[in-house]
Amino acid sequence: MVLILSAAFAQAQIGGRTTYQFLNLPAGTKQAALGGRVLTGVDYDPTSGIFNPATINPKMDNQLQVNYANYLGDVNYGTAAYAYTWDRHVQTFHVGVTYLDYGTFDGYNEQGVSTGEFGGNEVAISAGYAYNIPFSDIYLGANVKVISSKLEQYTSLGGAIDFGALYYNEDKDIRVALVVRNIGTQFTPYNEVYEKLPLEVALGFSNNMRNLPLRLHVTLENLQQWNIAFSNDANAQTDLDGNVIEDKPGFFNNALRHTVFGVEIFPEQAFQVRLGYNFRRAQELSIQDTRAFSGVSAGFSLKINKMRFSYTHARYTLASHTSLFGGVNINLQ
Repeated sequence: MVLILSAAFAQAQIGGRTTYQFLNLPAGTKQAALGGRVLTGVDYDPTSGIFNPATINPKMDNQLQVNYANYLGDVNYGTAAYAYTWDRHVQTFHVGVTYLDYGTFDGYNEQGVSTGEFGGNEVAISAGYAYNIPFSDIYLGANVKVISSKLEQYTSLGGAIDFGALYYNEDKDIRVALVVRNIGTQFTPYNEVYEKLPLEVALGFSNNMRNLPLRLHVTLENLQQWNIAFSNDANAQTDLDGNVIEDKPGFFNNALRHTVFGVEIFPEQAFQVRLGYNFRRAQELSIQDTRAFSGVSAGFSLKINKMRFSYTHARYTLASHTSLFGGVNINLQ
């Protein structure tokens, strides 16, 4: 098992080199507001279980959440999740759905002749379970996912498994999580060529600030591949002799690109404020000499009776940003 995972990690890639990239979209408004990556959400929000199955817990019992986003380029995507606690011995089960609709496009052949309209959509359905090891603060969880994708006339079917582990000290409210996501394969490829899935290893930490209504989140993403920085020609400089000095991101820059920060204000209250910063998004999508606030995200949540409404705005570039709204969490008890 260790050898298989090691080989998979060594070959893992990011940035468009794998299929089913929609699996890496934020699972809900809370995650999106906190920088797009949160692995330690042990609370009522069942969408947390989509990214880290170890966070599936009894607080999610009979909670249903539905989210919708008008994503970049008028792409629409949404998520939904529900959890049910069988009893205190069997504990909690979870189901989740992630759906992406690319919309409608005009098709043309090599000669520029119209071939009509076409579309594309992708969906992943997951079933998960988490178990608290008796007399310990350790939780283990797993998701099994079935993935379906249709892009124009090409279709693909795949499957994946997520594994998660969580240490949760309730007295000190310290949470540490480790997740290995998207271990899987294509059952049927688009066009006879099998592609890799977006395997990811991530580590998360969160803690409530003492005497302050704040919860801090730090996530280290894409740990399966250390070097995720790349040279940007726009950042190249020219010295006095006319020599071009290439942009070469250093160790610290590369380390920051693995890091996502988030903070919740009033995390235990009916009204919550959420802020996040994604370093990799900021570095890759920022425009030189322009303040675009790339990588910044913010949102809020408001509970009214048995329903909680959430909204998130995430900044990508000057030309692109996205809003996740709805974020309706319903207590079905």
